Amino acid sequence: MTKNGKNNTKLTISKNYMNFVAKTFLGLEEVLLQELVALGAQNIQKERRAVTFSGDLALMYRANLCLRTASRVLKIIDVFDVADADEMYEKTKKIDWENYMSENQTFAVDATIYSETFRHSQFVSYRVKDAVADYFNEKINRRPSVRLTSPDVTINVHISHNCCTISLDSSGESLHKRGYRVASTLAPINEALAAGILLMTGWNGQMNFIDPMCGSGTFLIEAGLIALNIPPGIFRKQFAFENWIDFDRELFDEIYNDDSKERDFKFKIFGYDLSPKAVQIAQDNVKAAGLSKYVELEKKNIADFETPKGAAMMITNPPYGERIKHDDLMELYSQIGRTLKHKCMGINSWVISSNIDCMHNIGLRPAQKIKLMNGDLDCELWKFNIFAGKRNDYLAMKSRRRN
Repeated sequence: MTKNGKNNTKLTISKNYMNFVAKTFLGLEEVLLQELVALGAQNIQKERRAVTFSGDLALMYRANLCLRTASRVLKIIDVFDVADADEMYEKTKKIDWENYMSENQTFAVDATIYSETFRHSQFVSYRVKDAVADYFNEKINRRPSVRLTSPDVTINVHISHNCCTISLDSSGESLHKRGYRVASTLAPINEALAAGILLMTGWNGQMNFIDPMCGSGTFLIEAGLIALNIPPGIFRKQFAFENWIDFDRELFDEIYNDDSKERDFKFKIFGYDLSPKAVQIAQDNVKAAGLSKYVELEKKNIADFETPKGAAMMITNPPYGERIKHDDLMELYSQIGRTLKHKCMGINSWVISSNIDCMHNIGLRPAQKIKLMNGDLDCELWKFNIFAGKRNDYLAMKSRRRN
């Protein structure tokens, strides 16, 4: 079941399932929701930059391993209303913390605040740390230590107005950091954003894929992982839940080693870049991801690349002029337009950029525009339908097919 909700909706704790929040990036909420539906999650609710859901321990492991557009998965352990910091401290201290950690473990607190009452996230973190430490001191006269880097357990505190949600971070390092990237170019696209764009466009591995300005190869690798249905978390060294006292190693190993849902990929992924250094970096990353068999890389200008025979999809992330400087950015985008018009007929082509003036210089009318965030940059993803012959003939043909 899915439903839309506001970001300050209070979640009712289910008796039959654990409750979770999967964090994501602005614009990817619907894609993440559909991923959770496919995993079998229950009580799914879309929020701003997040999706809440319910499930069992196995689902939490699968969510961390398989979700392509999530940044982290939080396990909710309590939700309560608070009027001030003292009440938050007392209610936090009432949680049975020995069910979630031991006095021998280290912990840290991460707080996010959207409230008129609570204005300083650092102060909230201090009060929650005090509550946890005092809980153990009063219970066994010992307390876990605080560690700011690489703690055994990270407690997440989210306060929206006067509603406080206490969660455990089951992921650790952000899930967009897959673990396959051994090197990168100056401005690589976020892996989760790349995967989200691919899923938005309908990429499923049933055709060839092209990125004519591939940089460090993120689109190429994420396209390959989706095509083969390989979980993106398979390359990670560790998840935070592996430090939890209830960690089920046997269950996680069974999920981790299950390759029954992997698919064959009978097409090719083509990556090009004008920079020989970028091509080498992309090759190294593709090799680290185990996808060299499926990916062909070549140093080539976007004006010179050749489209493969048969059906294909093209997605690219050209320079925006923010971090990567280009001698003539307007001309580059004009060249993108010429390439699309003359070499990408019949190919669904997508371009993402934060530089909308340059996007207009492509000179083609986009069939679709999607607003996204790439880091802190407002971007737009434009779709171009390039067809052979006259546009009116193409539209008439589509109309006949519908009728």
